[in-house]
Amino acid sequence: MSNCIFCKIINGEIPSVKIYEDDRILAFLDISQATKGHTLVIPKEHVDNIFEVKEEVIAYLFSKVPYLAKTIKDAFNAEGLNILNNNGKVAGQSVFHFHVHLIPRYGSEDGYQPVLINHMDDYTKEDLEKIAEQIKTKL
Repeated sequence: MSNCIFCKIINGEIPSVKIYEDDRILAFLDISQATKGHTLVIPKEHVDNIFEVKEEVIAYLFSKVPYLAKTIKDAFNAEGLNILNNNGKVAGQSVFHFHVHLIPRYGSEDGYQPVLINHMDDYTKEDLEKIAEQIKTKL
């Protein structure tokens, strides 16, 4: 896609700070640096999101994620790391080229605070079983 910022980075039309590259994926520092070392991992093949990515493309990309995550963690002595992927505008995706964020964590004061709201009290066991069945019918 000629208008895709990540495709332009892959093609060298826009500069980036690369940390890993091979013939199938590219990992580079996110310009926002949510925390020090925040890295994006992208396939070189353009695909908008997880709903469109080929199984072999995502399998290869995720085969490199543990290595990259450990490397980032070791480089900065991070205490942990969040792996984040947003799909669709409603989920916070702003660049429509599949990508995974590797966000090193340095403690509760590092400025990155993901929020998951607990809705456990809103669902009974029967509700959960119905939800599971709905999903299973699409497998």
